[in-house]
Amino acid sequence: MAESKKLAVGSITWRDLTVKEAEQVRDFYSKVVGWKTSPVDMEGYDDFNMNLPGSGETVAGICHARGPNAKLPAKWLIYITVADVDVSAKRCVELGGKIIDGPKAMGDLQFCVIEDPVGAVAALVCKK
Repeated sequence: MAESKKLAVGSITWRDLTVKEAEQVRDFYSKVVGWKTSPVDMEGYDDFNMNLPGSGETVAGICHARGPNAKLPAKWLIYITVADVDVSAKRCVELGGKIIDGPKAMGDLQFCVIEDPVGAVAALVCKK
């Protein structure tokens, strides 16, 4: 996720997929949808930015299910910007949802992964 990008509350600001077979899935989406890839150093292994073929704009990520991503589900995950992750996480639980991971820091961002009362999963994110 581009940390310098201005985050508008309520918007979907990122999407990624965390799986054990990140290289295999990277290659799958490159061949199916035409994305180009670039590595993201995770201190000992690489995750991957998925980039538009013409402009090179990064539109998604494919990550290994290890390190800081070890608890994330193997699903495409959207990141929704909120004003305060801690407040939104508390509200999630009060309304019948669950916290899957976090809240925790990711660069200059804070995020958590939630499951809503019917089982859908999303991440909440904000600037620290």
